Amino acid sequence: MQPLFTIHAGEYLVGSHIESKYKKWNVWVPSKDSGIDLLVTDKSNKKTASIQVKFSKDFLITHGRPQYQRVLKSCGWWSLNPKKMEESTADFWIFVLHTFNEKNQHYVIVPKAGLLTFYGGIHDLKANRVQSYIWVTKDDHCWETRNLSQRDQDLIAQGEYVNPDRDLTAYLNNWQPIERQLS
Repeated sequence: MQPLFTIHAGEYLVGSHIESKYKKWNVWVPSKDSGIDLLVTDKSNKKTASIQVKFSKDFLITHGRPQYQRVLKSCGWWSLNPKKMEESTADFWIFVLHTFNEKNQHYVIVPKAGLLTFYGGIHDLKANRVQSYIWVTKDDHCWETRNLSQRDQDLIAQGEYVNPDRDLTAYLNNWQPIERQLS
């Protein structure tokens, strides 16, 4: 067994959110690293949802262009291992974006089945690492912005960007797939 108290900030935030919003669910922390960060069960512990959590501090305040400060809520950055994404046994991957200005979190909840499809559509999954930048706008849109041109970034800031391959809005704070799995 690994040392006690090895939970990281993102896992804590997801677990706390679940415990406060879903009183009939139980949150479990595995005693060893198996690629599952949290296990969530229904009240009777018969139905399960396994979760991989990825956390990012908010880079908007330190790296965001000044004109984006008023239109974006948060900008996160992850360095992902495509092989681990492919081999993951987690049902869901949750990307946690902490907002510096609002002091809250946004959750991008992607079913494992959609994870490789989404990232494979815009990144080279044969690479050793996938660098992912996720932006959340104040009008509650969510985009994967790595390698976007300045013009496309400006369109996001103006609320005029359209690209279904990079749109994560359907996953933003959408707990319904986990709700369905546990009902």
